[in-house]
Amino acid sequence: MESIEQINYLKTSISTVYKALTSEEGLGQVWTKKLKVKPEIGFVNEFDFDEGYLTKFKIIELKENNKIVWECLESDVEWVGTKISFELTEKNGKTTVILKHFDWKERTDFYRWCSYNWAMFLFSLKTYCENQKGLPYQERDF
Repeated sequence: MESIEQINYLKTSISTVYKALTSEEGLGQVWTKKLKVKPEIGFVNEFDFDEGYLTKFKIIELKENNKIVWECLESDVEWVGTKISFELTEKNGKTTVILKHFDWKERTDFYRWCSYNWAMFLFSLKTYCENQKGLPYQERDF
């Protein structure tokens, strides 16, 4: 099994980052404006990237200001069955975010493309949490 792992350091509180990763407002500014999100274990978050289908993630773990884990139920065929975790720690006013997208069946070109896009996601999260302006899918130039 393959795993994508990215890290970033945000000059903001851990609670600000956690809220951005668990709320419609935050994920709407960071990832995609078309979404349905609720911070509740078992809830299925829905994200729309204008590709003709919804990407659906079941929330399987929520530890406030510490860890979030999603399991992909519907999306691109390579994503289904994979999991995404966000691990958060705070030290001296900075929050570390470790993003892992794991349980990929194989390393493909789509896997590599997603690695790039997860780095963009973390950049968007950083700019949203630090400057209140993210870079959601609808505003990106691909």
